[in-house]
Amino acid sequence: MLRNILRPISVRVKESQLMTNFQGRSFKPVYLDHNATSPLAAELRPLALEWLDRWGNPSSIHQWGRGPKSIMREARNHFSQMIGAHPLEVVFTSGGSEANNQALKSAFFHLSRQGSERRQYLISAVEHPSVMKTMEFLAGLGAEVLTVPVSRQGLLDLDTLRSYLGPKTAMVSVMYANNETGHIFPIKKISEWAHEVGAWVHCDAVQALGKVPVDVKSWGVDLASFSGHKFYSLKGAGALYVRKGFPLESLIHGGGQERGRRAGTENVLAIAALGHMARRRDQVQDQFLRLRALRDQMEKEILSQISGVRVNGPDNLRLPNTSSLILDGVDGETLLMNLDLEGFAVSTGAACSSGNPEPSPVLMAMGLTREEAQSSLRLSLGWDSTEEEVESFVRALKAVVERLRKIKRESTKLEQKQKERL
Repeated sequence: MLRNILRPISVRVKESQLMTNFQGRSFKPVYLDHNATSPLAAELRPLALEWLDRWGNPSSIHQWGRGPKSIMREARNHFSQMIGAHPLEVVFTSGGSEANNQALKSAFFHLSRQGSERRQYLISAVEHPSVMKTMEFLAGLGAEVLTVPVSRQGLLDLDTLRSYLGPKTAMVSVMYANNETGHIFPIKKISEWAHEVGAWVHCDAVQALGKVPVDVKSWGVDLASFSGHKFYSLKGAGALYVRKGFPLESLIHGGGQERGRRAGTENVLAIAALGHMARRRDQVQDQFLRLRALRDQMEKEILSQISGVRVNGPDNLRLPNTSSLILDGVDGETLLMNLDLEGFAVSTGAACSSGNPEPSPVLMAMGLTREEAQSSLRLSLGWDSTEEEVESFVRALKAVVERLRKIKRESTKLEQKQKERL
């Protein structure tokens, strides 16, 4: 049983509509996939109506533009305070993928025009696809991309990373925490090493927002990417932290929005939502402690009640809400669908790769076998997750795993009998 865990701080209105499973049992759905996206904070709903009334273009100087301009200024101030930056070091984007693209492409294009010999870019083997694909694109233009491996436990090979650093290193791009396993990387140490050789540092910090306290100055990074919908805000707004003095180039050309660093009329509504949630920065540490306790107890219950389950990198420094499991003898996609029918939303890996029949590239990069990677399950709790929800999930997971394993055993026996008859 789960006991002595702080109560959650509710950020949304619970779904009141009950669902019915294939057995005719009614239940309330439980969301355990917060690393994919988070539910919209309940407090944003009435505020959104107010923001929608201020529909002018923030670039206009008349009264219809001044309201939206004020909203954006306030959002920028609150968000910059949350990440420990100056307001003018924040560039609003459409999300984390755009921010990652701008950070990497900006560095490459600037150095290329300068005729610099720094052509090497270091990334970890478990980066988000928006970093991986961007580096594939830049490699086609002449960038030399070096991939730093990780151990089976998901730890970054720091010896290899340091050996790669040199006078030709342009940038090191390493995520703060992996979106599938939750493993946290030593960004501050990486920044120090990279700066020693004159290289820039970019951090995909999308999974950090709202889960751990963020301080980009303490991290020592030059650039950091964030996304609003991972922090109970609207989709369509993110941000790129740009250290003062970094030669950022615009990815989207047009008007002079964002001080000429990102053209296009701003998504005021989504930016306002992100800025408003940033006001809750003081609650992050409390939620960190609560979710870590809830996650740890959940893993303890799963491991004690279900055989053949392993946690990926349990002793690593991890995001407090994230658990990556391997369940022997169970296909992850089949498990996901069965849990969905029972009303539990979980994941087998990154949301951007859902529907891909191939196993998780992250788990494969960690050295897991194809079979192990295809037996994975990712659980990610949120500010609204409760002890009762976790308890009901563990019960459902146990029942579903036992049912699927039984089906597999019976299927295997049937196949053996058929072979014997031949």
